[in-house]
Amino acid sequence: MPWPLLVLGGLAFAFLTLPLLAIVLRAPWGSLVTVLGDGPVLEALWLSLRTAAATTAVGLVVGVPLAWLLARGALPGSGVVRALVTLPMVLPPVVGGVALLTLLGRRGLIGQWLYSAFGVSLPFTTFAVVLAQTFVALPFLVLSVDGALRGLDHGQEDAARTLGASEWTTFRRITLPRLAPAIGAGAVLCFARALGEFGATITFAGNFPGSTRTMPIAIYLAMQSDPTAAIAMSVFLMAICAAVLIALRSHWVTALGRTG
Repeated sequence: MPWPLLVLGGLAFAFLTLPLLAIVLRAPWGSLVTVLGDGPVLEALWLSLRTAAATTAVGLVVGVPLAWLLARGALPGSGVVRALVTLPMVLPPVVGGVALLTLLGRRGLIGQWLYSAFGVSLPFTTFAVVLAQTFVALPFLVLSVDGALRGLDHGQEDAARTLGASEWTTFRRITLPRLAPAIGAGAVLCFARALGEFGATITFAGNFPGSTRTMPIAIYLAMQSDPTAAIAMSVFLMAICAAVLIALRSHWVTALGRTG
């Protein structure tokens, strides 16, 4: 390996891993169970897991069709559409929260109609947490599946069509199984991103214990009053994300071997 690549790659690896190692080394392992067993912490953790799971489910239902449209739908201005889908990934999360408030708040473009016609107010609810997480996490799933669709060989799909299979049957029986690894990868990225969402959530959903205070918000609040507890919660949240990625990676590899 060329030594310049080795040095620069090693620096990048150190930059990405040393902060995580610092959290692990400074974690209060002796009181970790006590901190994590605290009622408000468990409440925030359970809310984060539920909303991240709901976000992932929503992403699978609407994200896979959107990825198919981007890759195969021949949409007019597809480059602009793809850029708009990608935009939430690079926007500051707080801007996403402001955008959701502008659209769905009581005085928002759609929110004012929902409130006046049905008395429905979306901001500062648990559903608002799911919406905020979906806004920032959905692009990860869409782009993962979109890239896989673009790389698929069309031979099997064309053969199915020549044998009389409909487009829906071809998608369900041929395309979808071959996309399973990419869908799994995108779903995990979506879940992990939703689990760690902070800016859009606190802006659009607020900080109400039991309904909108997710684990990242609880960590932020604890950092101001009890840094030790904040480190303990950070370690636990980091462990959950790492466990999800490691547990599912072997599944992706197996699935890729079956479809390769």
